[in-house]
Amino acid sequence: MLDLKNLSQEINSKIQEITDRQSLESLKTFYLGKKGMITEAFKGVGKIDADQRKIFAAELNIIKTNLLNQINSFETKIELEEIEDKLSSEKIDITLPTKEFKKGKIHPVSQVIDELTCIFAEIGFSVAEGPDIENEFNNFTALNTPEHHPARDMHDTFYLDKNKKTLLRTHTSPVQIRTMLNNKPPIKIIAPGRTYRCDSDMTHTPMFHQLEGLHIDQDVNMGNLKGCLDFFLKKFFEDENIEMRFRPSHFPFTEPSVEVDISYKLENNKIVVGKGDKWLEVLGCGMVHPNVLKNVKIDSKKYQGYAFGVGIDRLAMLKYGITDLRSFFEGDLRWSNHYGFDANDVPTNYRGLSK
Repeated sequence: MLDLKNLSQEINSKIQEITDRQSLESLKTFYLGKKGMITEAFKGVGKIDADQRKIFAAELNIIKTNLLNQINSFETKIELEEIEDKLSSEKIDITLPTKEFKKGKIHPVSQVIDELTCIFAEIGFSVAEGPDIENEFNNFTALNTPEHHPARDMHDTFYLDKNKKTLLRTHTSPVQIRTMLNNKPPIKIIAPGRTYRCDSDMTHTPMFHQLEGLHIDQDVNMGNLKGCLDFFLKKFFEDENIEMRFRPSHFPFTEPSVEVDISYKLENNKIVVGKGDKWLEVLGCGMVHPNVLKNVKIDSKKYQGYAFGVGIDRLAMLKYGITDLRSFFEGDLRWSNHYGFDANDVPTNYRGLSK
């Protein structure tokens, strides 16, 4: 029968000789392996006399438990020593450049919408929104657009039913109608968003972005409209020398109606806004037609106002030198990297609208 006292002393002596993981594994195999000394001793417990078997098994189990605890303790100690050795030998050079992470860019359309929102907020306009799918009343009838008007034709408008009662909005003016139906004057809003028309070439796409403005109150006049647009155009193009002129025009929802031109010149076949003796149309506007106010149940004898509409995509093309409108929607990463904006470069009137 194995002398457990000598076994315990032998184990304690050999543990003191452990210096590394290899010697620890050798000790572990010698005593606790499949043919280890302690393992074989447990196999022979059944051959011991019954009166000594219980005492022997209990003492042997204590020796095994103590050995396992010491082995675990040494394993932890060795792991910590290995980590310390690795840290001391593998130093990090904090002066090395970091890896460059690819970042997305803000699309020019989104950037321009932020710029416009910033500009008009400074003179008291809030942002209003509405659905892309509209009804015929909000898109045409309420805006004083007669049944025979060309804008209602199939080749100009995407209708969603045979009765021509539901459609993709052709402008964001329906947002103005919804706002006037749900709010009492004074009203001062801009409505940026997607609009849809059956058209596609270098300067037109079936889906495009538009911003429309509306100001309804007592004593609002064309002078207020001109002052608003003058402020907007000079701020947006960041040029105090821009000249603006009004040309008489016709829109069913405004009376009088005008189109707004700004001065520009050509340099190397590129449009330079704010200089020169040429004129470029940028938006349409006018005083809100009394019939429109009547359709939304606003007293036209007490209130009047102005409205204007401008193409966001076209503004982006003019300001940032983009020549083909279709490239806005092609998803070319090279184009986005060239014309896009840093996500942290939020436009403000004080820090600057654009990069």
